[in-house]
Amino acid sequence: MTDTDLIPAPLTAVAHEGRLTLDERTALAAGPGTGPAARWLRSTLGAATGLPLPDGSGPGAVRLRISPATEEEHGPEGYRLSVTGDGVTLDGGGPAGLFWGAQTLRQLLGPDAYRRAPVRPGADWDLPYLTVADRPRFGWRGLLLDVARHFTAKEDVLRLLDLMAAHKLNVFHFHLTDDQGWRIEIARYPRLTEVGAWRARSKRGHRASPLWDDTPHGGHYTRDDIREIVAYAAERHITVVPEIDLPGHSQAAIAAYPWLGNTDVVDTAALTVWDTWGVNPNVLAPTEDVLRFYEGVFEEVLELFPSTFVHVGGDECPKDQWKESPAAQARVAELGVGDENGLQSWFIRHFDRWLADRGRRLIGWDEILEGGLADGAAVSSWRGYGGGIAAAEAGHDVVMCPEQQVYLDHRQDGGADEPVPIGFVRTLEDVYRFEPVPPGLSEAAARHVLGTQANVWTEVMEDRDRVDYQVFPRLAAFAEVAWSALPAPGERDTAGFLRRMETHYRRLDALGVAYRPPTGPAPWQRRPGLLGRPIDGPPPIV
Repeated sequence: MTDTDLIPAPLTAVAHEGRLTLDERTALAAGPGTGPAARWLRSTLGAATGLPLPDGSGPGAVRLRISPATEEEHGPEGYRLSVTGDGVTLDGGGPAGLFWGAQTLRQLLGPDAYRRAPVRPGADWDLPYLTVADRPRFGWRGLLLDVARHFTAKEDVLRLLDLMAAHKLNVFHFHLTDDQGWRIEIARYPRLTEVGAWRARSKRGHRASPLWDDTPHGGHYTRDDIREIVAYAAERHITVVPEIDLPGHSQAAIAAYPWLGNTDVVDTAALTVWDTWGVNPNVLAPTEDVLRFYEGVFEEVLELFPSTFVHVGGDECPKDQWKESPAAQARVAELGVGDENGLQSWFIRHFDRWLADRGRRLIGWDEILEGGLADGAAVSSWRGYGGGIAAAEAGHDVVMCPEQQVYLDHRQDGGADEPVPIGFVRTLEDVYRFEPVPPGLSEAAARHVLGTQANVWTEVMEDRDRVDYQVFPRLAAFAEVAWSALPAPGERDTAGFLRRMETHYRRLDALGVAYRPPTGPAPWQRRPGLLGRPIDGPPPIV
């Protein structure tokens, strides 16, 4: 193993002649404030290697330290890792930096360090002599998982958090509600999960497909499940950002509580949790009672999620029902917001103020720009770069996640065997050449780019293996884009990255990840006969 095998690539890595052997005598010297990293090393690396890593110091020890000098030079997420004949020294700028450095140490030990038990009991473990100095490019290195379209069991969420940590990603965007399912227990509104967490059937493939799965689908996370997920993520220095969608993407909530919808134009009592995909016309009614309901939802959400940011969706909200609704039109006049776009802005501005009063920050999809951007709101720029550019130039913080580049539900190849092919072809190499900060953005605006995020929408991903296939190996390329100080896309060493991936595939194998092989999908990964929605040609830059 050499420094060239590390993913994401570190800021600097200098290899030296020689190797250090870790064995049963190797001690772990945990300095002040390093206890969580020491526990992770003992539990995770200890399980894979069989090494006890007892407390102690001396020659050959692994030393963990929180270093003010490292923080000054590389920030709280930065670290310095030195391997010499005297042992391993890992200095973190803070606890997070120490943890990311521990991830690098794990990579250097080889793919077998990613297993849950030793495959060669009693074997020694070698590390190359080297010095690594590292820090992330962006503070927001995110992954969105949509658990509303297809529910993800709690154990698989925890597994995904481990996979994120292995790639030095630090924001988990938890898409918990949508038309097809409500996934979080809200104690004061039990029907949200009693009714809203289950649908009678599911469309198989794209919404234009004639095929259905008639097995009822659903599930939800209890409040204690959420607490466990949040705590597990925090131990891995991952922030969980919850998303509660409004005022669109709300049919599951309306099915549970029909008065939330526009009852003067739709028989909302007849609505069920939606069983197909696409943009749904059934949106929330613009009433004070609806605001109070969602304030109650968010009060419980804030109790469970310490994240500064709370995502409120705000995307794909058709205005047809509001146009037809006498009550909604009266509301437009009463509020003086001009039109239906103003109603959407009214929803978002209300929760922007409500969250700010409680020390939190609203973030939403770039449609929240319509009707006027809420004061203090941040934007997830998904329809392209344009919304993010406009928001950043106006002084709002932005997370860049353009669908044309980093929606991992988009297909990975143009071949006929790709399972349920959706969207543009985005290969591993394409994702590696993604640039979160668009050229031409002013220096002041560029400072508002908090970072970047890859999004995983699960309409055509019915289980964990399908999610694995769409996410990996491309998440490795995305992680390097988010972490590493890469040159401009045309100057990136794609061939070198692909060489490093040869080792990384072995790590993913050890972790049991059902990634897309470089040669194309295995027979069991294909979905013949399921209609997708492929889009030809390169994606536009918008």
